[in-house]
Amino acid sequence: MTFLNKLKTFKAFIAKAWALTQPYFYSDQKFKARALLAGIVVLNLALVYMAVLFNEWNKLFYNALQDKNAAVFWAQLGRFTYLAFIFIIMAVYRFYLTQVLQLRWRAWMTGHYLDRWLSNQAFYHLELARFAKNTPYPDNPDQRIQEDINQFTSYTISIIMGLLHAVVTLASFVGILWGLSGSFAFTVAGTSFNIPGFMVWMAVLYCVTGSVVTHFIGRPQIKLNFEQQRLEADFRHHMVRIREYSEAIALDRGETVERTQLDQRFGRVLNNTLALIKAQKNLVWFTSFFGQAAVVFPFVVAAPRFFSGAIPLGALTQIASAFGHVQGALSWFVDSYGSLAAWRATTDRLTSFESSFQAVTLDRSALVAINSEALNIHNVTIQLPDGKALLNHLQWHIAPCSQVLLQGASGSGKSTLFRSIAGIWPYCRGHIERPQDCVFIPQRPYFPNGTLREALAYPTSVQDIGDEALCLALERAQLGHLTGRLDEIAAWGQTLSGGELQRLAIARVLLKPAQWVFADEATSALDETTENIVYKTLLEHIKQAQCTLVSIAHKPTLAIFHNDFWIIEDQQEGAGFVMHRRTQPS
Repeated sequence: MTFLNKLKTFKAFIAKAWALTQPYFYSDQKFKARALLAGIVVLNLALVYMAVLFNEWNKLFYNALQDKNAAVFWAQLGRFTYLAFIFIIMAVYRFYLTQVLQLRWRAWMTGHYLDRWLSNQAFYHLELARFAKNTPYPDNPDQRIQEDINQFTSYTISIIMGLLHAVVTLASFVGILWGLSGSFAFTVAGTSFNIPGFMVWMAVLYCVTGSVVTHFIGRPQIKLNFEQQRLEADFRHHMVRIREYSEAIALDRGETVERTQLDQRFGRVLNNTLALIKAQKNLVWFTSFFGQAAVVFPFVVAAPRFFSGAIPLGALTQIASAFGHVQGALSWFVDSYGSLAAWRATTDRLTSFESSFQAVTLDRSALVAINSEALNIHNVTIQLPDGKALLNHLQWHIAPCSQVLLQGASGSGKSTLFRSIAGIWPYCRGHIERPQDCVFIPQRPYFPNGTLREALAYPTSVQDIGDEALCLALERAQLGHLTGRLDEIAAWGQTLSGGELQRLAIARVLLKPAQWVFADEATSALDETTENIVYKTLLEHIKQAQCTLVSIAHKPTLAIFHNDFWIIEDQQEGAGFVMHRRTQPS
């Protein structure tokens, strides 16, 4: 890669990092954020000024030792006491304000990304994106929100403040070092040369060489850090899936397979970690040598002037101190390379996360108008995420107060049609009109961990529903045995059986009636007797409330609860499916 291409890539990265950084400082919390940032900047500048005072103190203190001047020695010791006390206070509050700013920034960014992730079903579309063509898929969004944001805010503040400290330190001490170091005279081929501020030029040469070498040694860490975060998240995610599907895995005796999967994922974590450690080891070899050499380097260069009597001991220590500050400022890149590599990886992960949000937003092209009393579908084409045709040029009309049964082979697009009607399926073209007041019952309903009343009331607040209504809904859904467990806390999705979970989902509908109910295999886990009782209760509720019921079901026994029948059938290989009306169920 040429220098111009590298510069272009660097500018693009800085632009992305700025795009992630600036929203917080222009948000509704901008005044607090800017005040904290200003306070941290002031304290950093004050600490650099304290370093200048300590540098001056070095000269006076060590000259007093050389001259055996007790009065000056004790006076400077007293001065050191209050300078150190002031320095400690500043250092403590710089740390405190930095941590507060990081915490507030992380809280704001986390809230911002949680809003984006949970708004407009983005969390659902991001999962679908893994199967889509030409759509960026962010691995482990939970890890990016939980861990990457934390690292980004921490590294960004640390790096920016470190760079500011280095720049101000360089500006403060380069003049001091220039004045103390004197000039270096030498003769080459009879020509005399005189280099003023020799120690400054030596510091620049020393640090520029170190920075270039550090970059070439340490740059593999950027990619390795990126991979490390991804692999760690994959390993953790698979363990979460084992916990979520613990019963199914236990019934299948799948422990050996899961252990193999975990070993493979953890093996990749260990392999990448080992590669990262080796890369870090190579960098530590150089930076350790670089740092140790910097301790004696100024003494070696300034020693001839000291031994010739040109400068006293205090001036020598002041030169060494000033050189150390200048060298430390110029070596910021060397000292911070590990943090810079981790920051680059974290920033890249967050910017790709941002790109995935924009991609799924652009991909949501299904047109669903919520302004109709009936369901009207006009020329709708539905595809799978990989672009495969599912339903082509669909026309469908359902009048209010109907009871419609939709059937078809597995994989024919029945559930996907419901997702399109709900407005959450992004791979849909055409025009859909549906009523506002709709509720969808999936085959695998979701219930949050917590009390049973919270699971039953979800997604509304439990404060809006009394115990009497909750118990009545449970009883009507054949779940009377749960009425005494309303305040019991459990993982209900794993505690209850599949049939109980489906009945609990129907109890929600009985509890919070809607004008339109879309039931997708809502009783597939129930025995025939219980299914008939529950469906009869649901139908009575729907007719009493003058609602519309649209069901997906394979069982012919549910036909008696419907008066309008449709079936989705395969056209031909690769051409998708079509929907037909029938006088009788299949």
